[in-house]
Amino acid sequence: MIFLKLIVTNLRRHAVRSLLSMAGIAFSVAAMLTVVTILQGAVRMFSGILSSNSQMIVFERDVSDLFFSSVPNAAVRRIAAMPMVAHADPVLFGIVSSASHPIITCFGVTPEDSRLRDATWIAGNRGDFTATSDGVVLGQRAAEFLNAKMGETVPIGHSSFRVIGILKTPNGFEDGGVFMPLAAAQEFFHKNGASSVITVKLRSKDDIPAFKKLVQSTDPDLIALKNQEFSRTYSQFKILKATAWAVGGCGLLLGGMGVANTMIMSVFTRIREIAILRANGFSHLQVGGIVLGESAIVSGIGAAVGLLVGASLLLILKNIAALDGYIDATMHPLVLLAVVALALLTGIAGALYPAFYAMRIRAVEALRFE
Repeated sequence: MIFLKLIVTNLRRHAVRSLLSMAGIAFSVAAMLTVVTILQGAVRMFSGILSSNSQMIVFERDVSDLFFSSVPNAAVRRIAAMPMVAHADPVLFGIVSSASHPIITCFGVTPEDSRLRDATWIAGNRGDFTATSDGVVLGQRAAEFLNAKMGETVPIGHSSFRVIGILKTPNGFEDGGVFMPLAAAQEFFHKNGASSVITVKLRSKDDIPAFKKLVQSTDPDLIALKNQEFSRTYSQFKILKATAWAVGGCGLLLGGMGVANTMIMSVFTRIREIAILRANGFSHLQVGGIVLGESAIVSGIGAAVGLLVGASLLLILKNIAALDGYIDATMHPLVLLAVVALALLTGIAGALYPAFYAMRIRAVEALRFE
């Protein structure tokens, strides 16, 4: 009890300094949580697009980004005709803008695509998807930020299209996207006769190895991967995840340096006090434990405040109209645990030198310290 009282008393005596250190940790935790959650959410949403009612993804070999992948229509027909394939859905990805929204994701799909089949149709129906060459279906969020209604004409990129349907999907990118008939999308994006990927569902999971070999032999310019394999190996996903943790780590490092500075100043201003504790029977470990305890409390409170700030910031970002449909604010428990653990470890690591210095203070010499 006395040990804890000393820790709390020392923090209260230097309240401003302690609060600044807590604020540094809180800011770092909030920044790390926000960046990591947003980028990992983006990866999850994009992975969800590719794994929509499918097990495999087929795309052009050795491309740096799926937007540059080109899969010929002939390859789509060959893969769809394979006995082991239940269905194969070609998808063309594209990014355009409008006057009111800087980024719009476009999906060129067929009427049989599971994205249309499994969605909730708010207006229109899947049977009219290819009825006209200038018709598009909007995700619900896309319809909201484009302020578009059924039957109206909306500007998308360098052209205008008529809204023939509005649907709701659980995936943010899709719900904030535009669905075009595949042939119209190929012409719009100047990729006649080609798609970006083929999402494939097999009749049996046991056919996966055979399917990979068959694709490699019939179309050597293409590669087939399981959805999980693609998510692990796709370079853009790796870059996003590495960037998120690197940015967050830099923020925590700065927060740890703030804690270290606070603890060092705290030890230097209490050298005579530490000497008195040593003279009254406090061991080296107990003196060092006081410093580490102060750091642990500062880091713990800072981490808790940072989690609240980060969660609030994610909620605000998710509800910004311009970002609607592109922010997944779902916080994974492992991410929360990792962020808090890193914050505590960083704060305690920053107090190691001050604690070691305090443990080395000799009572007799310290009592003469001015």
